[in-house]
Amino acid sequence: MSKHKILSSITGIGIVPVVRTSTAEQAIQAIDAIYEGGIRAAEITMTVPGAIQALEKVAAKFGDKIMLGAGTVLDPETCRICFLAGAQFIVTPSLRVSVIEMAQRYSKPIMPGALTPTEVVTAWEHGADIVKIFPAGSMGGPKYIKALKGPLPHIEMVPTGGVNLETAGEFLKAGACAVAVGGELVDGKTLKEGRYDVITERARQYLAAVAKARQEIAGA
Repeated sequence: MSKHKILSSITGIGIVPVVRTSTAEQAIQAIDAIYEGGIRAAEITMTVPGAIQALEKVAAKFGDKIMLGAGTVLDPETCRICFLAGAQFIVTPSLRVSVIEMAQRYSKPIMPGALTPTEVVTAWEHGADIVKIFPAGSMGGPKYIKALKGPLPHIEMVPTGGVNLETAGEFLKAGACAVAVGGELVDGKTLKEGRYDVITERARQYLAAVAKARQEIAGA
């Protein structure tokens, strides 16, 4: 799938679930639940034990029906392994140019993590497709995204950290092209209880929140 199509799908969906679980099996089941709820994108973090195997299994099961990403990628070697395992895009928590370069080598999208205006611009100049603003919540939430977008309207941003059902729409209204949601969607307690139906319902709620915000943006 082309880089343009992957990016269009991610921004079209408007939400990237961050799947950070204690086992690979939980990650796979969580993505099943997210998919059931209508979200056709997910990011498996490299902090999940057996994360690469989880990527392979999800990629084999869903193919192009889901935009599958690898998160918490810290180095170019891991980036390459994730692409070979079936990841369509890469997300990092910090700015490391060598990881951006590896993603470019494979013509796949990358969302490196950045926080300050200098980091955001540096990421963009080195080829970031979207810049992940992390941790957005700790810096003031939607207000911080709006402040960054003022001088940097041309840079696409996805906030993570502090994104929940109440703030997701506000982040989009502040200028984010999509939002990334972690523990507010897929949390340890729900996984431990095996309540994957709860995750499915939350996925539907997040999609509804994104749709509502976008209607309000269009009508403004």
